[in-house]
Amino acid sequence: MKPPVPPVPVDRTRHASCEPVPVPHAGEDRWHNECADKFPPNRYPGHDVLVNGKRFDALQVGARVLWEIKTYQFDTYSDFLRDRVIEEQVEEFQEDRNIAAACGYDFIVGVSSAAHKAALIQQDPGLKVVVTRCQR
Repeated sequence: MKPPVPPVPVDRTRHASCEPVPVPHAGEDRWHNECADKFPPNRYPGHDVLVNGKRFDALQVGARVLWEIKTYQFDTYSDFLRDRVIEEQVEEFQEDRNIAAACGYDFIVGVSSAAHKAALIQQDPGLKVVVTRCQR
């Protein structure tokens, strides 16, 4: 059972806040959480960060950079599945990038393989994608 999601912090105008709020990691995937904590590295180990109403996997230490980490075994997917995953992820990441930018943060996606990075960049050359090599 997942822990309840805390309410979105709001500012005086009752809008979602740009202040980063650490919240427990949403997923129960130990490998994913370890990667999110160590790779950027995460300012709040053991936590995601809630910014402007969106939960991100990490806030980088010493920088205004929000991260989304994917530890999928993308290289093992069929061409059909790769195409579907990339379509969904690019849409998600564009939204994440816009949310981060609205609060003055940069946004980076961390993926496990060069093939995953290349597929994302092919669909949206403006995405910042880093190969983490985090694997199960």
